[in-house]
Amino acid sequence: MKTTGREAKIVVSGDGAGIASQAGGLLLIEALRVTGLDQGLSRALSRWRASRAVHDPGKIVTDLAVTPALGGDCLADMAVLRSSPELFGPVASDPTVSRLVKTLAEAGPAALRAIRTARAQARRRAWALAGPGAPGAGGGLIPVNLDATIVIAHSDKDQAAPTWKRSFGHHPMTAFIDHGAGGTGEAAALVLRPGNAGSNTAADHITAGRLALNQIPTRLHKQVIIRTDAGGGTHEFLDWVTARRVKYSIGFNPTDDICAAILALPEHVWQCAYDADRQPRPGAWVAELTGMLDLASWPKGMRVIVRRERPHPGAQLRFTDLDGHRFTCFVTGTRHGQLADLELRHRRRARCEDRIRCAKDTGLRNLPLHGAAANQIWLEIVALASELTAWTQTLALTGHPARTWEPKRLRLRIFSAAGRLVRGGRRLRLRLSNRWPWTDLITTAITRLQTLPAP
Repeated sequence: MKTTGREAKIVVSGDGAGIASQAGGLLLIEALRVTGLDQGLSRALSRWRASRAVHDPGKIVTDLAVTPALGGDCLADMAVLRSSPELFGPVASDPTVSRLVKTLAEAGPAALRAIRTARAQARRRAWALAGPGAPGAGGGLIPVNLDATIVIAHSDKDQAAPTWKRSFGHHPMTAFIDHGAGGTGEAAALVLRPGNAGSNTAADHITAGRLALNQIPTRLHKQVIIRTDAGGGTHEFLDWVTARRVKYSIGFNPTDDICAAILALPEHVWQCAYDADRQPRPGAWVAELTGMLDLASWPKGMRVIVRRERPHPGAQLRFTDLDGHRFTCFVTGTRHGQLADLELRHRRRARCEDRIRCAKDTGLRNLPLHGAAANQIWLEIVALASELTAWTQTLALTGHPARTWEPKRLRLRIFSAAGRLVRGGRRLRLRLSNRWPWTDLITTAITRLQTLPAP
């Protein structure tokens, strides 16, 4: 019988040289270069560079963005980059990083505008390089999904408050540019809010929507469709969306008039709904209520569509559910298309939950600083990390299942790969293990990025 243990005891020492951990993070560094995000942040933040300062503020912020992309969740985790200067360049000390974050927080809106402008410029570059793989390529829609999420706080931080879920923390509003089923998504806006902020606050939806539109080239605004849950179904937000001639698909809470209209619908008007694969879904139907409601005070051309379905086994019916069925409504300004297609398009808004989960794996799970202004800077860093990861997948991993991998899998298989740095022939080589199952994927992806020119 063979033993399942090792044949020899492993002796551990700390005298290795030329070894780089997180060697797969070179992909992120190359993505910074080809999108011009590193140089853009350097220019945008130059005004906050102290006299005789050694480290560029733009470089510090990009290092902060790479840190949560690799799995860090606080400023001190930049130590991971500091251990491999050959890969990540010179990395500022913890006190220097803390001073810069404090300076940017004190600068407030000016610093946020500078970071967001650099992000928008890099996004245009990334989408141009992606070609057919970019959002909106070929005239397709660019979904922007808005949703709020709760971030738990374990101490009395600025703006932390009891939440509607009986927890304690913050309630930021998020906006993600969705890449569809064949991709991931980009964090267009992360807006810090107190924990007791409402779910249907129109002003917060407008702020997140405006910031998201500012991240998208103006020529593509006509292809944008904004999607929210029923929290966005307010007069103010719908008026704001329609005033900008942006497409929308927004959840709508059933009112008494809507419930009465649903009960008055003849059975023959209900059409079979689609499942996620656009196949007829048994037990689910859709119908339109527009002509049965008084919508004079709402935006012109707004349509109200309702979905009826049998509750899942064990599901509790709500007081708004009628006749033993569950009903959900949404409104849209789209004039053409089958009702089932419009309802399926709206239901795909749920991908925002996936994007929020990924963002929480990329630094959003915890707000590490005390002040609200400093934590808003942290949210900008999380947004940078999320979109940097998405651009890396878009530009380097197209055509491979890794294009849709979530951050945890990317880190385990790609970013965490270790390598040995070898100098020779006036070149620095990174040698990865030939036993690592994803070495070919990593080398191919890095080569693909290195062939792209910087702006």
